[in-house]
Amino acid sequence: MMIAMAVGGIADTAKAQASAATPGVAYRINPGDELDILVWGDERLQRSVRVLPDGTFAFPLVGQVVASGRLPSELERIITAGLQPQYRGQVPQVTVSVKNPAGFQFSVIGKVKGPGTFTPGRYVNALEALSIAGGPTEFADLNNIRIVRKVGEGLTTIRIGLGDAIKGSGSRITPAQNPQIMSGDTLVVP
Repeated sequence: MMIAMAVGGIADTAKAQASAATPGVAYRINPGDELDILVWGDERLQRSVRVLPDGTFAFPLVGQVVASGRLPSELERIITAGLQPQYRGQVPQVTVSVKNPAGFQFSVIGKVKGPGTFTPGRYVNALEALSIAGGPTEFADLNNIRIVRKVGEGLTTIRIGLGDAIKGSGSRITPAQNPQIMSGDTLVVP
């Protein structure tokens, strides 16, 4: 009976943690990403395009499309609107999918086992980024980690402490303590 109660308590804790987890964040297009664009019923307009470093790509009959920072569904609406003058009736369904999210990159430097630039293919938080870089070295100062982020033309620094999380002594880690890494971020581990 005691074991059943303990297992039930663990299951309840796991359910509470799962329901408290943040839902997946929708992927935003980055320069360097490869996109598949399909205009149903018109094979001439089906393309694979790479988003240029300036965040744009060219599409037939539409012209230059600004893609950086947008959702695939937003690009579908933009391309549909651009194609509208070419059709008498309704524009065929436009589908945009990310074929290769190569544009989502971040760097990790400092006292980690494998510093470098990484393309994970999914969003990661600071703790996951540290793990991808092989983890901290023995003398890393885990309570003074900085994220250097591009904001417009400048840079901003976000200071975080992951020491308690790595040692397992923290009770609960908040998103502010373990923020999501954005494309172009550099994680600095002193």
